[in-house]
Amino acid sequence: MPTSTLIVSPEHTGRRLDQFLVSQLPDASRARVQALIAQQKIVVDGNPAKASLRLRGNEQIEILGQVERPPLRAVPEEIHLDIVYEDDDLAIINKPAGMMVHAGAGTTEDARNRGTLVNALLHHFGNLSNVGGELRPGIVHRLDKETSGLIVVAKNDVAHRALAAQFSGRRVKKKYIALVHGWLKHDRGTITAAIQRDAVRRTRMTTRRSGGREAITFYEVQRPIDSLYGKFSLLRVQIATGRTHQIRVHMASLGHPVVGDTLYGAPREIRGQKSGTLTLSRNFLHAGEIQFAHPRSREDLKFSAPLPDELTHFVQQLEPSLPPAKRL
Repeated sequence: MPTSTLIVSPEHTGRRLDQFLVSQLPDASRARVQALIAQQKIVVDGNPAKASLRLRGNEQIEILGQVERPPLRAVPEEIHLDIVYEDDDLAIINKPAGMMVHAGAGTTEDARNRGTLVNALLHHFGNLSNVGGELRPGIVHRLDKETSGLIVVAKNDVAHRALAAQFSGRRVKKKYIALVHGWLKHDRGTITAAIQRDAVRRTRMTTRRSGGREAITFYEVQRPIDSLYGKFSLLRVQIATGRTHQIRVHMASLGHPVVGDTLYGAPREIRGQKSGTLTLSRNFLHAGEIQFAHPRSREDLKFSAPLPDELTHFVQQLEPSLPPAKRL
């Protein structure tokens, strides 16, 4: 028996099968749809079909189950870690930009299961909590791949559950430094727009659809910057919720995308008034402070991490005449 059946309306005539399915199935990525097709779990008018099939209209499409993936387990990998703090229950890691926290979907086991923070953690610590499953041992919360900064890791299940309760209860204080395009209208503010996945571009989140999840972001302008490359605002940001891409999508919703964040509208190159361009290969977003109660002792813990060199250098390029002590 099919798990669901779709009838192609005439307005979709000429559309590729995979594109049609992504537009019609809630929370379905193109990779998932193509995997379903490859495993012959998409049947068009009774026959397995290719992803590139052009629809004619009025076809009956049956979806026969879910994607079957071989079970994956994270493996230790020798990767350098910047360990800010460590005890028997937890560790605080200063994650670099460019590193995924844990494995994601991919076409091969190597692509999904290598080079992540989890791989590095397993090599360094050995045993971690199992609450998050075999692909996410020790992971209580996440940072985006191109966001740097502090992340808490649980070494055992008791610590994991206690830390997770603090995160879900909004008792963990997380502060970020962000550089955004333009000058904001107000020096401080609160953004409360709900967030959910974009219906068309599945890698993006959006505030423009109804029915999203609650998201709360507080921002404060640390300094407006008027440079030869345009106007920017250096912000201190605190989040009360932890939605996917939350700061990035919230700042973009105000018309002030995070510098380097091309997914949400930031330019790939920033052109100067005279000559030359500036580029940033990552997002200018850094999780610089985190504060929470120790899961065992209940002692109040607070950690900080300075801006990475590449972000400090970027601001220096914007404001070369300003003394370093006043830039950040």
